[in-house]
Amino acid sequence: MEVPFIDEHRELVPAPAEEVWPALVATVTHGLAAPAPLAAVLGTSPRHATVGVLATGSTIVGFAAAEVVPPRLIRLAGRHRFSRYELVFTLEPASGGTVLAARSSAEFPGPHGFLYRTLVITSGAHRLLVTRLLRTIARRASTP
Repeated sequence: MEVPFIDEHRELVPAPAEEVWPALVATVTHGLAAPAPLAAVLGTSPRHATVGVLATGSTIVGFAAAEVVPPRLIRLAGRHRFSRYELVFTLEPASGGTVLAARSSAEFPGPHGFLYRTLVITSGAHRLLVTRLLRTIARRASTP
């Protein structure tokens, strides 16, 4: 999916990628899924989660795993009534651990899309949520 770049956030995790990966996967599979009522209102696609290990082609509510390359990359894509979007997580070795990055891209067509972008992106809510998400993953990876 080719959609316009929104932003990228990074967090240095004091652990190797092989230790960050399980925390990333757990957070993606259990922490990103839209609650059923919200998914219904937004008309998310995909609407249902697949069971099992996160792999290319699997789904969580609101996202499909377009590409999964353990322990380096998770590319999620989805859409709903107001947006088409992509969220890409990468893990890169760095001095002192691993850089966990989240890159967001999205388009917001039409007047309803414009309003949705204002509520989610322009308001700063997206930045806050992604930053919190990365810190949660870092904390999970750093806790034995």
